[in-house]
Amino acid sequence: MRRDETGASSSLWTLPTDLTTTEPRPEPPPGRVALSRQQEFLHMVDDGSGSGPFGPHYTIVGGWRIRGPLDVAVLRSALADVVARHESLRTMIVRGPGPHQLVRPPQEPHLHVEELPTTGTDREHDAEILLNEVESRPVPATECPSLRAHLGRFDREDAVLVLAAHHTGVDGWSIQVVLRDLAHCYRARLAGRPPELPKVRQYRDYVRWQRQAADGPAVAAARRYWADHLRDAVLTPVRIDWPRGRHQADGTAWYRFRFDQDLGRRVRAYAAERRCTPFMVLAAAHVRQLADATGLDEVVMPTFTPGRRPAWTVDMVGSFFNLLPLRIATPPGGRFADLVDRVRATCLAAIRHEIPFVDLLGVAPDLMRAAADQEHASCVFQLVQSPFMAVDERIGDLTYRAMRRRLRSQEFGSQIPDGALWAVEFDATGGIVGSIGYRRSQFRADTVAALVDGHHDVLDRVLPA
Repeated sequence: MRRDETGASSSLWTLPTDLTTTEPRPEPPPGRVALSRQQEFLHMVDDGSGSGPFGPHYTIVGGWRIRGPLDVAVLRSALADVVARHESLRTMIVRGPGPHQLVRPPQEPHLHVEELPTTGTDREHDAEILLNEVESRPVPATECPSLRAHLGRFDREDAVLVLAAHHTGVDGWSIQVVLRDLAHCYRARLAGRPPELPKVRQYRDYVRWQRQAADGPAVAAARRYWADHLRDAVLTPVRIDWPRGRHQADGTAWYRFRFDQDLGRRVRAYAAERRCTPFMVLAAAHVRQLADATGLDEVVMPTFTPGRRPAWTVDMVGSFFNLLPLRIATPPGGRFADLVDRVRATCLAAIRHEIPFVDLLGVAPDLMRAAADQEHASCVFQLVQSPFMAVDERIGDLTYRAMRRRLRSQEFGSQIPDGALWAVEFDATGGIVGSIGYRRSQFRADTVAALVDGHHDVLDRVLPA
């Protein structure tokens, strides 16, 4: 088997006409926190319809299997500790004129507990069903705290914990930080003492740093790089099945897949040979696939980065991710090895010059033009990454394992505002697991499945056995 699988809203990239101008960003009144540049962009492109980045389904959701004698009352206390520790979990964005963040006092988040079947079922299967169900539920952007927890218990020593939060204040890296801190707070509370985690900086510190750095030499150099690198460039679009504005079932579906261990081994071996990361090999195959489909001699592929700069943001909870467009030459008949080398060089240069996407658009105002017309949309290709991904990690009396190997597709899950989003990673066995989120009003499921098959075929064709 090549893979395992079961299973006229506004575009995020339909940009306001005044986005390319640099407007002053006054400080908010005392007691309020300015928006980050990432949040400013989300605010600019959300039209209030509920399907954009301020809608109730624009969420981050993570799931973990927990083994050991779990005390629900102690877990509630530990959740409250985490909310008190990280301001972003109790912050709402006030929209309209003078948008800003409003940090609220600590309070205990919602924890729902349910009993799961204990016999005659596949627990991994049931755990993934629960994770998908929680992911399909709304989390209003105005809810405080934004963190929700759902605990499914098979028995006293086997459970599933699902954490969900709104994506305007929490990113995929952050949800792993939340679980890590939760595990340490739980261990402390179980021992009858308050948590003793090291002090962490808050998202407001990042916003302050971002504003102070905005006119500095590093940001100026980054703007010059992107102005030159993206001159006359547009994101390579993918054709959608239904034109924008046509009445069609909306929402975001998720198609999940897995490539076997042998292909994962070949990707890693080829990455070592070319002195690059496995992601760069996977991205090069995606670029090759786009070039073959469009006949273009260059591809501009967008990817998300964690955006964790400066280094003190590593342990923080917030919305840091940046979108970077990778412009890569794809001459007909070129060698895959050369393409991988170009992807590597482009990735490294992009990361060195990383700035928020809203600032990047200021020097490349036509970048999204082709990916926001009536017949096309953007397709982002990203690696799932966080240094805090729990893999059978024992903390106190409990063992935590992130549910990374998700194979059940779902017709309604966490929202993406437009187009499609690939997310790939390696599972514990060495196989490649991934998902594509796609707007149901734009793509058919079989179109997305064909994209996955095509990516597999490219990799299988170009990589040594």
